[in-house]
Amino acid sequence: MSTAVEVVSVSKTFRLFQEKYTSLKEKAIHFGKVPHEVFPALTDISFEVQQGVTLGLLGHNGSGKSTLLKCLAGILTPSTGEIRIRGRIAAMLELGAGFHPDLSGRANIYLNAALMGLSRKEVDQRFDAIVEFSELGPFIENQVKFYSSGMYARLGFAVAVNMDPDILLVDEVLAVGDANFQLKCLAKIREFQEEGRTIIFVSHSPDLVRAVCSTAFVLDHGRLVGQGPTAEAVALLQKFQLSGSGLNHDPSTEDHRLEAAISRDIHLNSLMVNGMDADRGVELAAMSQVELAIAIEDVASLAGSCHLEVLIYNASGIALIRAHTREMDMEPVLIRGSVEAVVQFGSLALAVGSYSMQVNLYHPQSGMMIESRRWDNAIMIVGGQKGVGGVIAAEANVFVKEVSSRNFL
Repeated sequence: MSTAVEVVSVSKTFRLFQEKYTSLKEKAIHFGKVPHEVFPALTDISFEVQQGVTLGLLGHNGSGKSTLLKCLAGILTPSTGEIRIRGRIAAMLELGAGFHPDLSGRANIYLNAALMGLSRKEVDQRFDAIVEFSELGPFIENQVKFYSSGMYARLGFAVAVNMDPDILLVDEVLAVGDANFQLKCLAKIREFQEEGRTIIFVSHSPDLVRAVCSTAFVLDHGRLVGQGPTAEAVALLQKFQLSGSGLNHDPSTEDHRLEAAISRDIHLNSLMVNGMDADRGVELAAMSQVELAIAIEDVASLAGSCHLEVLIYNASGIALIRAHTREMDMEPVLIRGSVEAVVQFGSLALAVGSYSMQVNLYHPQSGMMIESRRWDNAIMIVGGQKGVGGVIAAEANVFVKEVSSRNFL
């Protein structure tokens, strides 16, 4: 597997000026003497991203995530260090970035694509697909200054994903789209993953990062303080947040990197839901009891062990149910040849709809991920109570009770 992105000792500083001189006389008098502070947005960042990996970036506001993506996209130049990119890169970093408000949606497609290095002929070939993905057909000839924030996001994401990128940078732009468009974007991201494209994804939603990314980095005040499987990185982020990490927090220089040797000999073979294959989708009645049978194999035929995690996601990519053997204070699952791990849930309180499942295996000592597999639309909940919706299922009754009249002064 080749390296798609290589970041070597990258730092980025900005000058924060306390005084602003606007007139030519003031600028001449104070030339070279304007008081300012140096703000380190990034400090000595080094990492590699292999081709086909989906990497999540986590951190508080001001931790340096967006600055790092702008450096990767070539919008900003690092103060020190070097960034090596192999392949065509497409970026969705800021709402409306690269759009001219006085131009129509059509003109902005050509403008934005030109900034990404595409010729007019290439854009002509992709134009219909871009408009179809954005669902802005009736508005494509309107000036984009009249677009809502959601329409901006639709057009920008549609242009980015149709540029046939080798590397896609996404910075929190999915948060402004409506639910249907978010699902469409997530489906496109999964399509890119299946095609072996590299994705670097920023979101403040840990559940969304868990659903999309196989590994994640944690940034704190411009420093890379943790890296590893998504679940471990999210746990580290939460640890930092509980300790008060934020814009006004003075971070410790302690290195929290999550490093360990990973055994690749243990594999997930199949998932059965109530005796039926999850690959084909399993219909369940609301409030059903669920038993999962997970086939795990140690191909090296050695006695190994791992911790097991099961997640159930709704259509928006939010983890509604999560079970982790380590957090349940259970011993690691012993793997000797081929085994079947059984996970039982009580009445599954999920509303009518389609749900995906993911199973992760973790090294018992280091916590590093050994294997992960996802089953999209693994279960479909059907036959819920009429008139009752939402995220979880619950029995509901409505009745009217007569009460005695009261006199209110």
